[in-house]
Amino acid sequence: MPNAERLRIDEPLWNQSTFIGRFKHFLFITDPRSCVVPDDKLIEAKTLVEQYRIGKEPPGTTEEKILTAKKLYESAFHPDTGDLQNLFGRMSFQVPGGMAVTGAMLTFYRTSAAVMFWQWVNQSFNALVNYTNRNAKSPLTTAQLGVAYVSATASACLVAVQFKGFLEKRAGSLMKRYVPFVAVAAANCVNIPLMRQNEILDGNDVFDENGNRLGQSKAAAVVGISQVIFSRIVMCAPGMTILPLIMERLEKRPAFKRATWFHAPFQTVAVGCFLLFMVPFACAIFPQRASLSIETIKKYEPEEYVKMVKESKGKLPERVYFNKGL
Repeated sequence: MPNAERLRIDEPLWNQSTFIGRFKHFLFITDPRSCVVPDDKLIEAKTLVEQYRIGKEPPGTTEEKILTAKKLYESAFHPDTGDLQNLFGRMSFQVPGGMAVTGAMLTFYRTSAAVMFWQWVNQSFNALVNYTNRNAKSPLTTAQLGVAYVSATASACLVAVQFKGFLEKRAGSLMKRYVPFVAVAAANCVNIPLMRQNEILDGNDVFDENGNRLGQSKAAAVVGISQVIFSRIVMCAPGMTILPLIMERLEKRPAFKRATWFHAPFQTVAVGCFLLFMVPFACAIFPQRASLSIETIKKYEPEEYVKMVKESKGKLPERVYFNKGL
């Protein structure tokens, strides 16, 4: 925590130019305990943050209370609009939501029907998370949302079933356990770009280091979305790649093999333990305030570059900055 007399309420508490600083920041705002806080308490936290911004917080308000309000505010409200996010789409819900869905996918992978059902559940959850954490300045129409949802769900189910069928006669039981991970990784490559397609079509707002808007860039959108896809795959990878190895060995033990009722809760809790670390880890891989060289925009978006030159009267910085999303 900074040693300043007054906190900069809208800035992270830790240095975001380092991985450790970003990891601590996301550990702070993705704390799963925040998702069980009732809405009235979240509204109170938002009110206190807004009062603190203008120096009109109630007399006697402690720094500890301000930090708690900041944590709840950043975990539950959209950074662009300030609106209260859907509970199931919040990053603080990634651990309980992810552990339940992933645990089920890892447990029920033996039949095509089970694979398709849990891939549908997972992609529905992912679609909600992606929509909730989208760039609010690039809203999607109902038709675009429908196409994105159906495409991501269909791709996940298709990849899962095809990969499962491919492995049926070509691999042992261990490889079959990796069907869910392959499907999830493939679907992320479809789901996220489709849910954020307007950013690719229209571009993301880009700013100089002082926060002055310079224009829009499609290249920035592509970079940001690519980083998010990579981070989401990393987020689920350890649980979905290490647990199959553990289960393969445990199920060879007679006692564990007989206790089939225990397999689902065991894998669910194990996934949760992985996610407690991996959610902030994956979010911290790339800076939230991503950057792009102005030369890249000049090379791939010459028309937009010319607009920026005119708007800035030829005084463009070497790098521009934008919000990559989560």
